[in-house]
Amino acid sequence: MKIRLGYDIIYSHPQPTPMLTMLNIHYSRMSHIIEPDHCITHPATNIVQYRDVFGNWCSRLIAPAGELRLSANALIFDPGTVDQHDPSAIQHVVNELPDECLQFLLGSRYCETEKLMDFAWANFNPVIGGHARVQAICDFVHNHITFGYQYARNTRTAFEGFSERVGVCRDFAHLAVTLCRCINIPARYCTGYLGDIGVPKDPAPMDFSAWFEAYIGNHWYTFDARHNTPRIGRVLIARGRDAADIAISTHFGPSILQKFHVHTDEVLA
Repeated sequence: MKIRLGYDIIYSHPQPTPMLTMLNIHYSRMSHIIEPDHCITHPATNIVQYRDVFGNWCSRLIAPAGELRLSANALIFDPGTVDQHDPSAIQHVVNELPDECLQFLLGSRYCETEKLMDFAWANFNPVIGGHARVQAICDFVHNHITFGYQYARNTRTAFEGFSERVGVCRDFAHLAVTLCRCINIPARYCTGYLGDIGVPKDPAPMDFSAWFEAYIGNHWYTFDARHNTPRIGRVLIARGRDAADIAISTHFGPSILQKFHVHTDEVLA
């Protein structure tokens, strides 16, 4: 299966403004890329790339005063399989976890583990099995939060999402990540493309999607508390502790978002 994906984003800045962006397909999918997702800027702007501490591709540039358009149009091969799970995957005791997993047990900017610790242990510790516990958390978050783009707020934390019971995909992911960490299951926040492939078409405008990965059974498995069902065509962009680590753009000065369009569609021809 082939997927055509990309974005068309326009920002406006009152003055030259340094920026960081995180818009490239994750390096783990490089062998699947047929047409690369090179970022095209208008006006032409110099871009320097680097990898962050999580291995994500990042770009740094100086946006000129006025409008800056960022766009990409890539083609990628996808096996067409749903997210893989192993119902027998166990939860590891903390002292047996790989060193690199430990940071994903800690609280972070949007994932305040200390505020949800008692709730998590009371409600999910009785569930037996690593996969079963993560799935129980997904079931809870999926039913607890009402999804709606009108509820989007880029400052909402996991505890606020838990309390307000509304949000968008990042709020589902933040709450699920936090609850997993509370009961000693490493969890990391993910962002990327997720089109309506194999499911009914959503009439709402396309956006980047957020989900999470949990480390159980010696493997990082993908979970999605918003949709709460395995999906086809998920294309990772970045992973981190939470959304603060993997924002699609960071502006070191005033900016206005004027256009935001994302596309990800199966190529049927």
